[in-house]
Parts: sequence; structure tokens; C-alpha cells
Amino acid sequence: MGYLEDTASELIANGTLPQPDGSFSLFEFSSVVILSITIVSFILPVLIIYPPVPATESDALNVTHRKLGVEPSKSGLNTQYSKSKSNVPRLHSLWVYPVKSCAGIELSSSRVLPTGLQHDRLFMFAQLRSPFPVSVDATEKEKSGHTWEMVAMRQFARMANVDVDIWVPDEAKLRGKLNPEDRPTESYMVIRFPWKDDGWRGALQLMGAKLKWGASAQPHREILLPLEYPSKEEVEAKGYEMEPVKIWKDTVKALNMQCEVPEELQRYLGVSNKLTLFRLNPNMPREVHRNAPTKNNAGYQPIVGFQDAASSPPTQQRSLYEADRPSQYPLNILSLSSIQDLEEKIQKDDTIEHIDLRRFRANVIFKGAPPYDEETWKKIQMAPEDSADVTKASFDVCCRCVRCKLPNVDPNTGIRHNAEPDHTLRKFRNVDAGAPRLGCMAMQLVPLFELQCKVEDMESWLEVGMPIQITERGKHLYEKM
Repeated sequence: MGYLEDTASELIANGTLPQPDGSFSLFEFSSVVILSITIVSFILPVLIIYPPVPATESDALNVTHRKLGVEPSKSGLNTQYSKSKSNVPRLHSLWVYPVKSCAGIELSSSRVLPTGLQHDRLFMFAQLRSPFPVSVDATEKEKSGHTWEMVAMRQFARMANVDVDIWVPDEAKLRGKLNPEDRPTESYMVIRFPWKDDGWRGALQLMGAKLKWGASAQPHREILLPLEYPSKEEVEAKGYEMEPVKIWKDTVKALNMQCEVPEELQRYLGVSNKLTLFRLNPNMPREVHRNAPTKNNAGYQPIVGFQDAASSPPTQQRSLYEADRPSQYPLNILSLSSIQDLEEKIQKDDTIEHIDLRRFRANVIFKGAPPYDEETWKKIQMAPEDSADVTKASFDVCCRCVRCKLPNVDPNTGIRHNAEPDHTLRKFRNVDAGAPRLGCMAMQLVPLFELQCKVEDMESWLEVGMPIQITERGKHLYEKM
């Protein structure tokens, strides 16, 4: 026993074993601290460089594709509140909204097709609605029938937080990596929405998001879809179906892609009914009439995708909300000076200091003209100043855009303001005799092309910085349904 006692005493003195009262020596405590700091110092940089989170669809696409859009440092949003020093109208920014009522993509240039800017309003979310309430004399078919109806940001404000990216093949990334015949040629769309699971899974997702994207990042889910319309074989393999869907009072047939919509998105948006995603059939566009030029004048029948805007004014039988009906046009053009004039009139509070141009979801933003000068335009053209031989992009300015309450949703937060800017629009922008008691902001456009072209060959080009030439002026009167 004497040997064991001597050995134990030596180990206690060296700090290897605890003291008889259970405490450790200062030497051992310091060793533990140093060891812990060493481990953390080694592991933390590894976690930052290689965060323990699964790769997303966007991560995979980034290897072979590039994302369409303007870099944040070059965005037109950065100067949208600055007064223009020029008196020449010029394109300030271009926007497309691949999924109706979700976040848009800012572009520096874009092709113009008969349906509007390329990639605009190709997809749309919809919910399955029952016919309740129904009349007492309704048939059994009417009582049991269900219909798909679009969902919009004005109903579900969180749609503003659903981001959409378009990824196209990047030749620079692919060069030298794959054989030409093996290189991907398909473009994709990624729908991204905030999402965190409950419990410990959500805690890990939150930690991983912050390690990967920064301290302010939040976890999200992604949906990957081919951008092009699927082939007949792909439709059958996926189980997609052509079904009727209502866009306000208009019913069209489109491709139901319900299997692509996760339940988490329905829960995030707060949609109580079944949710699905529709894809516009490019061979079944919607025709545009009313204020649009006729087929004889335009050289083709104006058409659209899933675009819409409010239209019919209220009556004694219909409220302001019920009066908002669809009037679709291919493009919408908005003046920065007009927004700035409106902003000076709104009742500001803690939640609304500026009127972000994204609230109005226009495709073409311009600057350099007096406020509301665009309301006197009837026809316009755009082309680069230094290219006289380039075909100009021409447009018929059809009518004013009559506004619903969607601009009340803040595009940065997805929070709906109780009154603004709708209150100010109705008070100061009740300017069209065809839409009494409704506010107007921006103008609707129909693209014009060479008359000898076939519809499938019709296209022009827009680029930020192009000057706008007003070729015809006149008065506008909104034509209601």
C-alpha cells in the first residue's frame, strides 16, 4: 500500500488527480482552458469555411449556371429617391416577375416579346376554393364543385418574401470542364421562401444559415423547376395536368404542377386551402382587348401571360374591394418622378418613410420626365442613342393603371400597411373619368412590331439607359369591363 499511496500523492501534486476534497489544482484547470480554446480556435474557422449545412439547389446550379439579375451595387433601387437632373426620359431599371405576386428580378436588359418582357409572369400560385356559399337552388354539381383560384400578395402579404431566381447556362464556367455535347443547355427557376422547422432541427438550420450566409441570415427552403415548358413526356412522368384556373373573373387553362409545391410553403403563406403552382401554356396565351390596340392596328392580337391589374370602378352594389377586376396588359411603365410626387403627399409613420418603386410591380421604370407626363403619351419608342441602324422598341401606351391595395405591402418585409399608399392614391390620383374613386399610377403598354413579322418571330430589345422618344401624345380614358 505504501507504493500506491506515494504514487497517488505524486499524481495529486502534479494536478493529474483531484484533491481528496474533489477539487482540481490550478494547473489542471489551466490545461482544460487552453485545450478548449485550442479546439474552438481550430473548429470555428472550419465551420465558417465549410458550414455543416446541406448544399442547396442554388449551390448546385452555381457550378454550371449564372443567375440573372443586376448586382446590388448597380441596382436602380440605390438611386430611386434621387431627383433626376435630366429632362430627357430614360430607362432607369427593368423588372420581371416570373412568379405572379412574388419578388421580382431586376435586369439591365431584356428581350421584349408579344406577351411582355421575357420570363415575366410565367407561373402563378393558386388555391382550391369551394363554392360556399351557394344559393338554395344550386345544383348538386354546383354545390360540390371546387375551382382553382389565383392567390395574390394583396391577400397573402408574405408572398413578398418569396424570392425567385432564374439560372441560365454559363459558358465561361463550362468551358474546358465538359464536352460540348455533355454541357447543360436548360435554364432553371428557383423559388425560395423563409422556413425553419420546429425544435432542435430548426435550431440547427438557424445556426447553419448564419454560418453560411452571415449573422442576419435566416434558413429557407428552395423549389427547383425547369424554366421552359415541359414536354409531353415530362408532363406525364410528373403527373402534371391541364386544369382551369381563375384569375379574378377570367378563367384560363394552365398546367397544374401541384406535386412541386411543399406543404411548408402553404403553411408559411398562411393559405388554409390546398395550394398549387400553375405554369402558363405558351400556346394558350390570354388575349388583350379594351384599351389595347386592335389586331388590325397592332398587326397581331395583343396577348399576355398571368399579368393583371385592377379595373372596374365601384358602384352602389359593389365595394371598393369587389370592384377591383382584372385588366391585363403585357407591360407596365412607371415614372420615378411620379412616385416621388406621390411620396410627398402620403401620411408617413414609423413603418412607411419612402415609397419603394417595387410596390407597384412595374416592368419598365424611367426617369427624366415631369410627374405624370407619361399620362399624355400615346406611342413611344426606345433604342440606343449610338445605334441608328438598330430596330427601335415601339409601344402603344394603352391606358392608366388603376390601382388596388397591393402597393400597401412593403416589398422588404411582406407587411401590409393599413392605409398607405392606397389612401393617398385614391385621394390625389382619382384622375380618370373611366375609373372614378380609384387611384391611378403608371401606364399600361402593348409592344408593337414590324407588321410583316410572324407572331413567333416578333421581338425587340430594351436596355437600361435607353432614351424614350414620345412619338404621339393624346388623352386617355380608362375603358372598364
